[in-house]
Amino acid sequence: MSKIAHRIEAFRSAAAAAAPAEAAPASFPAPLSVPWGGNDRIPRLFLGMGDLVVLGLAFVAANAYAPAIQRLLLPGGLLSVVLPSVLPTPALARPELFPSPSEVIWLLAVASPVTLVAMELLGGYGRLVRQSAVRVAMTAIGSQFVAVSFSALIVFALKLSSSSRIVIFTYALVSTVGLLAYRGVIWGYQRRRLAKGVYAKNVLLVGQPRGVEWIVEHVQQNIPESEFRLAGWLRVPPPMGTHTPERRRDDSLRRIPIRQLGDVDSLGDLLVHHPIHEVIAIQSSVDREWLRPTIEFCQYFRVRLRIIPGALLIGSLQDLHEAFRADPLRLPEVVLAPRNVDETALFMKRVIDVVISAALLVLTAPLFMLIAAAIKLTTPHLPVFYPWHVIGLNGRPFTGYKFTTMVADADEQKRHLLWRNEMQGPVFKLKDDPRVTSLGRFLRKYSLNELPQLWSVLKGDMSLVGPRPAFRHELARYELWHKRKLCFKPGLTCFWQVSGRNRISDFDEWVRLDLEYIDRWSLWLDFRILARTAWAVVSGSGS
Repeated sequence: MSKIAHRIEAFRSAAAAAAPAEAAPASFPAPLSVPWGGNDRIPRLFLGMGDLVVLGLAFVAANAYAPAIQRLLLPGGLLSVVLPSVLPTPALARPELFPSPSEVIWLLAVASPVTLVAMELLGGYGRLVRQSAVRVAMTAIGSQFVAVSFSALIVFALKLSSSSRIVIFTYALVSTVGLLAYRGVIWGYQRRRLAKGVYAKNVLLVGQPRGVEWIVEHVQQNIPESEFRLAGWLRVPPPMGTHTPERRRDDSLRRIPIRQLGDVDSLGDLLVHHPIHEVIAIQSSVDREWLRPTIEFCQYFRVRLRIIPGALLIGSLQDLHEAFRADPLRLPEVVLAPRNVDETALFMKRVIDVVISAALLVLTAPLFMLIAAAIKLTTPHLPVFYPWHVIGLNGRPFTGYKFTTMVADADEQKRHLLWRNEMQGPVFKLKDDPRVTSLGRFLRKYSLNELPQLWSVLKGDMSLVGPRPAFRHELARYELWHKRKLCFKPGLTCFWQVSGRNRISDFDEWVRLDLEYIDRWSLWLDFRILARTAWAVVSGSGS
């Protein structure tokens, strides 16, 4: 265990270890009715690749529809009838001969990089949902104006004979409309989700009632609830020398309109059992002992921490707002953010999850039917799928599914088998488990019982690679350092799978492998684990 884990363990709540086996720790309130906080940032790579696809399709369309556009512009065409004072022009007196697409491919080669550069300079690769509709439209139009103008300059400067003004004009028109439609769809979709509070980040306040009250009033008056939502607050110990009657009198004068979730000592477990995205700690000049463990908790569980000196919350700060207006919460603060994870890599991880899980669900559909038929033939009284109620990312519960491999009263029999548990820790593991059916042993040997979990991967509850999800009764018995594994989306496989689950008998070692994966995560590591998992499944060593 790391040094930070040892230090955090000293602060953990004793109630978590003594909680009942089938319930969440009794020292914590019921789950918060707050959103889970999606990510509104679309990776630049995705937007850039989408732009290139639009430009490529625009080039194909320009070559296909240029003759039709020319007929509209020539004398007798629709535009010459509607706008006789403008058309026809001498330049369009005779039909233009169109070069083949291979002769004007230079147009796409020149316009594409210029579009990307112009889009970057115009801010088109920032957060679309935070931009106005006018700005989104202007970045699309402006980038194409720059790209087509640059292309026209190339034609004029180099006197290219293999060029067509109609093709360039059509390309400019189609690419502009395409970028407007492509980015408009994304912007509209995100705006609707933003209005529903999907992207709202849940903020937990830590401090004395006076500072908490100021922050609550500031957020409610200045910050949209669709962006940040106050989940509750934790009390810190009163300063040394503060008398209890004075503390109670201070509390009676303050009616904080958000839920108090306990004292600061419960912060670590609270970060696991509730979806908290950011913590705001209001530090006074006399009570700072609690701040160090608060920093360690947030660092350990990768939660953004905002530290605000309480002295800056006295009176009005309207004249100073401009100094920190760039911050979304507009607070005078010191921000301690977790180590940056490449958002493009995370996005690609999700793309890989969707593509592979969807492909495997289609390819293994016949195998699904065979296994389902085999289960019903061998054990007609058992359901085909076993619902798996587990805890995922940031303590979020979800239901996954596996093929049924145990008898109907497996949970009742487990109570009588606990003394035979081969795992040290909260997880139950028995190699020759008498509850497993004969067919179930075969399915488990080759991990075929895990196939229905591909649906959880497709939905986004799980990933192909990630830490093992936890049962709720297991989570109640976790040590605090164990719970750090919940800061990453759970997966079908990880180091524990390719190391041979049957060879690991210590739950602490299991968790260390999960935490090692979290600290070392990269797309390349995922590919390596998936390759080793494929071999473990084929060889039957992953059970």
